Amino acid sequence: MTDLTALTIADARYKLRAKEFSAAELTEAFVATVDGGDALNAWCEKTPDLAREQAQAADARLAAGDAPSLCGIPLGIKDLFCTNGVRSQAGSKILKDFKPPYESTVTSNLWADGAVMLGKLSMDEFAMGSSNETACYGPVISPWRRKGDETKLTPGGSSGGSAAALAAGQAMATTGTDTGGSIRQPAAFTGLVGLKPTWGRCSRWGIVAFASSLDQAGPFTRTVRDSAIMLQSMASIDEKDSTSADIPVPDYEAALTGDIKGKRIGIPKEYTIDGMPAEITRFWEEGAAHLKAQGAEIVEISLPHTKYALPAYYIVSPAECSSNLARYDGVRYGQRAELSQGDGITELYEKTRAEGFGDEVKRRIMIGTYVLSSGYYDAYYTRAQKVRRLINRDFEQAFEQVDAILTPTTPSPAFGLGEKSDPLEMYLQDIFTVTVNMAGLPGISVPAGLSSDGLPLGLQLIGKAFDEANLLNTAYALETALDFSATPEKWW
Repeated sequence: MTDLTALTIADARYKLRAKEFSAAELTEAFVATVDGGDALNAWCEKTPDLAREQAQAADARLAAGDAPSLCGIPLGIKDLFCTNGVRSQAGSKILKDFKPPYESTVTSNLWADGAVMLGKLSMDEFAMGSSNETACYGPVISPWRRKGDETKLTPGGSSGGSAAALAAGQAMATTGTDTGGSIRQPAAFTGLVGLKPTWGRCSRWGIVAFASSLDQAGPFTRTVRDSAIMLQSMASIDEKDSTSADIPVPDYEAALTGDIKGKRIGIPKEYTIDGMPAEITRFWEEGAAHLKAQGAEIVEISLPHTKYALPAYYIVSPAECSSNLARYDGVRYGQRAELSQGDGITELYEKTRAEGFGDEVKRRIMIGTYVLSSGYYDAYYTRAQKVRRLINRDFEQAFEQVDAILTPTTPSPAFGLGEKSDPLEMYLQDIFTVTVNMAGLPGISVPAGLSSDGLPLGLQLIGKAFDEANLLNTAYALETALDFSATPEKWW
């Protein structure tokens, strides 16, 4: 029998229906890999009993002929998604042992389609980070290593656990969230496909909020086809989320024809930055050449306000984080600090937040509170929102000329844990991805190849709002041409 943990969703779906194995057998194979992969520290909560129960239900649906695409498919869920009765801590001590009495809309959709939950995956605290080093569970370690080097590498962040677990074969697909690149950057670092849908395509209800106008759920998968299958289930209109788009969800998998003849692909000149490794530029040029060879036209475009995107993002996102995290006060749920005699409600708030929030979260709350404060609001927040509108207009004008935009996903391969201690240096990891969130557009990272030291690098495609079908088809054509098949050599 084929190694079940190496299958794609599309392959497993076919074999489950052909009765080559059962959902229970598939689930047991993944439960074993999860149990044997603790060295990566990717899982913060394992749910083998729930997985077995869901697998039995999936087998019943398969036997009855009532089997959606994800029926029996074992998944890992980012810790940011609330899961009924299963610890959902957002990587933070302040939500210690919080078990929601409800299910997020996205995970509800997945379970309704028969998927199986193997457990919850570690992440940067409240999704704030680019290396998965801010999690209260400790850093996640990438299954990838540099050639001849045993340095522990980051899988990226904030969805580092989702990337590491999938790259290590510990799930068939995983969920993530993307506020400034937190799906696409980890996908690029670990040789996966990472899709950030249009803002509003997937409901945010039941997902712990970081920056509400930027957050969006999406999948990590091994192939573009699997991304289409996952998004089909995850996307929906939701009466509980007024920002979810009342736009029909198309058949994304059916859109994967691979035909991109006549499509115009934009190459933004502003994405060529000083100090970018030559191999990233080479992969970018090769990606454009592959698309051209398949009949697409390559067009140079300009996104002139790109240089302002990162500073504007690091005003808007901390401001929204400051507002969203004000609810964690030690009163209703999560951690509550021990009080001294004479302490009142103010001391309860102060001590709980001081003990419960990590350094990066505190840093962003302070920045956000400052830019929203009286006397500084117009100078910072209002100005950042104006820049955001200009960024959006750049994309609107670009998409009058082109059908998709091709860029690198990251400015470097994965780096070692602890190598980037300067927050500003860490924030620069988002330089190619934050523009997509600021404009609310869909973006996808596809593995492009290996760097000189044997680490994955990705290429990013950006699409028009709510045009994930065409974006996925372009990504499918690129994926077919690149033919990336490398996997990490097992050491864990």
